[in-house]
Amino acid sequence: MNGKELVIAAIDNKPTPRVPWVPFCGCHCASLIGKSAEEYFKSSELMTAGLEKAIELYRPAGIPVIFDLQLEAEIFGCELHWNKDNPPSVMSHPMAEGKLTFDDLKLPTAEDGRLPLVLKTIREIRAAHPDIALYGLITGPFTLALHLLGTEIFMQMFDDVDGVKKLLKFCAETGKVMSKLFLDAGCDVIAVVDPMTSQIGPEQFEEFCTAPLREIFDFVRVSGGKSSLFVCGHAQKNIEVMCETHCDNISIDENIPLDYVRDICRAKNVSFGGNLQLTVVMLLGDENANKINAYKCLEIAGNAGGFILAPGCDIPYATPPRNIIAAGKVAQDPEEFKIAAQLAANPPASEVEKFDLTGYVKPDVLQIDLITLDSLGCAPCQYMVAAAEQTAKPFGDKVIVREHKIKTPEGVRMMATLGVSNIPTLCMDTEIVFVSSIPDNAALAEAISSRLKKKGLL
Repeated sequence: MNGKELVIAAIDNKPTPRVPWVPFCGCHCASLIGKSAEEYFKSSELMTAGLEKAIELYRPAGIPVIFDLQLEAEIFGCELHWNKDNPPSVMSHPMAEGKLTFDDLKLPTAEDGRLPLVLKTIREIRAAHPDIALYGLITGPFTLALHLLGTEIFMQMFDDVDGVKKLLKFCAETGKVMSKLFLDAGCDVIAVVDPMTSQIGPEQFEEFCTAPLREIFDFVRVSGGKSSLFVCGHAQKNIEVMCETHCDNISIDENIPLDYVRDICRAKNVSFGGNLQLTVVMLLGDENANKINAYKCLEIAGNAGGFILAPGCDIPYATPPRNIIAAGKVAQDPEEFKIAAQLAANPPASEVEKFDLTGYVKPDVLQIDLITLDSLGCAPCQYMVAAAEQTAKPFGDKVIVREHKIKTPEGVRMMATLGVSNIPTLCMDTEIVFVSSIPDNAALAEAISSRLKKKGLL
């Protein structure tokens, strides 16, 4: 079986001679050709060159053509902040700011924004690599709605249920348009990336997200494509309801135990993928650590089929290619699998050195520490950092907000020191307060005020 056939069979829950390997290369492709992420995402020629290099190095069964959850938001008027080593970040929310009304929203066309560049890239990679499964990634309805409306959406889910559902319906229609454009250009799999659904519970997911996601996935199926629902963050609570969205596949990150997802997905006849660790192992580890990580994922998934080995999300820009190659080879080569099994039987000690926080908590200030992947490249992290900074502002110099990105060794050490297991997490004076859940301004302001009063600062 070629790579495309492997991926399609795995998504269909059929047995495969080996587990397909799908590295989620987005902005990382820019680093492979020595370009910034901004240069890369604004040029079809550079995107094609970066993908060609990734295909040459990593020998994937499948690969995403673009990993940019701001593509649709930019078309609808969201202002972007461009980054050197991350996809762009959404910096404005036109519906919340009164710059855009629902009546102003128009479905995208093939000529809008950067879509012509992306579609050209798909066609060129499709022609050059007919045997590789191409993933077309689109922004999920809830995440796109949040880009347009900002964190106000969480309050409006209580105060204006019909309005939120109307917006999500439009975002689903947008997803169908994007899916058709990508399928017609040559993609095989439509991956709906909806990371912000990790911020709501299963009841809200069913009320607001199930119907719009079903619209997209049913459309993709009728159109002859395969589908995957990508989620990141601590979304374990939503795996069962995600399986009811009519998606063919669910892809998760390291925040969720792979065996938990395996058991639920197999019971629901939904294939699954993941769960390679992006930062501690793939970005900051060595080749052996990546071999062990890949081996453990393959062992947990078992050989019953229906599994795709992949990173938990977009591979960080500066990830050493040797680490990605090492992980992929464990799935591709039986001899490498045996080597990884031997390494896993006697793994090296990997204790993270913790910081000494003696004197870190001060009597005259409240310290808010945010453990994130990177607020410039992770939507839930971005919105949690923004919420903390906005809510802390009225308290002046009584509150200090710090972000610790686990894409750095220092961030990993702070994560271990504070005992944080999931990202994003917000701590106050080293106490974990909000875990993978963006608090509304009122709840966060109350938490800040309560602690300032206890310190005698209010």
